Amino acid sequence: MTVRADFDKIELQLVRVLHTVITERSVSKAALRLNSSQPAVSAQLRRLRALTGDALLVRSGTGMTPTATALALLEPAARLLQEAATLFASRHRSGRGAGFDPATASLRFRIAASDYLDPLFLPELVAHLQRSAPGVQLDLQPLSADFDYRRALAQGEVDLVIGNWLQPPEELHLARLFSDEVVCLVAEDHPAARLNARAWSAERYLASQHVAPMPLSAGLPGVIDQHLASQGLKRELAVRSAHFSQLPQMVARSLLVLTTGRLFCSRYVGQLPVRILRCPVAFPPLAYYQLWHDVGHASAALRWLREQVRDVARSLVPRAAASPRARAESPRP
Repeated sequence: MTVRADFDKIELQLVRVLHTVITERSVSKAALRLNSSQPAVSAQLRRLRALTGDALLVRSGTGMTPTATALALLEPAARLLQEAATLFASRHRSGRGAGFDPATASLRFRIAASDYLDPLFLPELVAHLQRSAPGVQLDLQPLSADFDYRRALAQGEVDLVIGNWLQPPEELHLARLFSDEVVCLVAEDHPAARLNARAWSAERYLASQHVAPMPLSAGLPGVIDQHLASQGLKRELAVRSAHFSQLPQMVARSLLVLTTGRLFCSRYVGQLPVRILRCPVAFPPLAYYQLWHDVGHASAALRWLREQVRDVARSLVPRAAASPRARAESPRP
């Protein structure tokens, strides 16, 4: 059989099956994502094995692991699918989300997100997607220094990443969701809450005991400490925690200072004995983004998902700003 004859047997759907089976590392999960049956995907996998001369997936413990050949084929397959999407997407470009009906869709979205943005963001997003696309399944992956989100996006393991960065990676597509003011959250009985605005100085701030989330990138400090370092400043970090949503409760029971966005802090004023303070060190606004790879850039379904994320994130900002608790601030003028 000639090389040309083998090539003529490869249709675009087979490339899609190749990419999906490798990224999902499971025939059953690939079938669900492709809206196909497990026997059909198994048959296509047998064809792929015959065409490549490689097993592609092998048993590893209780799961399956891609072979070296499979991993080498992943990026070319993603590139081919992206180019095909660009080639045939012209008739859908006039309509937003054309070719995707959320009311009848049956697929899985995979999002990696930090909880720095707002404690209400992910619950609100889930509720919104449940109403708009009841047949869609949603996997939520936390961001951490151990999770290589750039590789996961490139290999199609996640569809979207949401968080805040000083400088998002250049190879990814991005959309800014909103910007937020950097403030301090302290307990109501913290000494800083009894100071006037002038006495709550940069020196006092830096000398305080601080609590911070674990950095999202291995070997790098978080965005607050990156900015301080760029100014030749350093604060006293007493506690670092991977559980960001628990930090306000730690603050309420201690003399720790949490430095983060006003939107996040405002949700806890009134619920906990805490106060929002002006930060005496000048910070640029925190910028929150959603990031995605070329792999899913032209997908109508993922374009629709990005629009929903944008709308939900932005809807939270005016609600928080309208709350009197969001404006409650000390020290005294």
